[in-house]
Amino acid sequence: MTTATPAAAISTTQVISKPPRKNHFLSGGFSGVLSAVLLQPADLLKTRLQQSPPATSATRTLLTTLQQIASSPQPVRSLWRGTLPSAIRTGVGSALYFSALNTIRSGFSSRSSTTASSSLPTLSPLGNLASGAGTRAVVGYMMMPVTILKVRYESSLYTYPTLLSACKDIYRAEGIRGFFSGWGATAIRDAPYAGLYVVFYEQSKKTLSRFWHTKEGRGMDVGTAAGINVLSGAGAATLATAITNPFDALKTRIQLAPERYRNLWHAAKVVVKEDGRWKGRALFDGLGLRIARKAVSSAVVWGIYEGLVR
Repeated sequence: MTTATPAAAISTTQVISKPPRKNHFLSGGFSGVLSAVLLQPADLLKTRLQQSPPATSATRTLLTTLQQIASSPQPVRSLWRGTLPSAIRTGVGSALYFSALNTIRSGFSSRSSTTASSSLPTLSPLGNLASGAGTRAVVGYMMMPVTILKVRYESSLYTYPTLLSACKDIYRAEGIRGFFSGWGATAIRDAPYAGLYVVFYEQSKKTLSRFWHTKEGRGMDVGTAAGINVLSGAGAATLATAITNPFDALKTRIQLAPERYRNLWHAAKVVVKEDGRWKGRALFDGLGLRIARKAVSSAVVWGIYEGLVR
């Protein structure tokens, strides 16, 4: 049912019954697993581009990486290496993230209405930033051991035959601490990314919904709502990814070679010092792939999530 608001001439809000919390958990998990499986090759290629020291960056390009994989005995399977830990990380992580984010936003939301294309609680931009960043930081810490396994499986620097052997090798060489290598860089990447993403995403949905209502002057159907959510997700991911990519590059280096890169600050100094092309350019290795991957995955994850929740 659509209700009038003081800004009815500009936008439309809907009073929608709150879906059960398990819907957010299951919808987030399903959308996360689907995006992880479909987009694993992009994640693997990004990790390969970021893994090498800057000194070898002249030969590390997307083309040469693809050629190396194509010349392997099982090129198609090689592109999906690391899918299992990636699906576990993204599936469980998305389920926890979406359910926790909805709980937090519902608790702080000052009104029960939502934007025309969404059934999620409405917060101020600052509220969206804080809730997204805080939730992502906590969930990211919980999923760090699986993240380490994912990154090392995707890299060509390790050849673990099974997840169990990978866990044993990491524990034997680095102890429990090895499963949390790069946590600082991961938090600095994920928290701002998630916070900025939610801000950009919600603002984009609001703007596009207002534009639709002004142009059409009628209620929004499910297809239009889904289109707005998908476009908003892709656009928000592109902006947030571009801003946080340096931390992603440093995170990958630390997780693959913790003995070489002691912490975030040390990794940044080493990368900039050894980058012979242009000081700091290595911090943006894999940016194009990451933007493409994040834009598509965010459109898929948030589009499916909101559609299932609705």
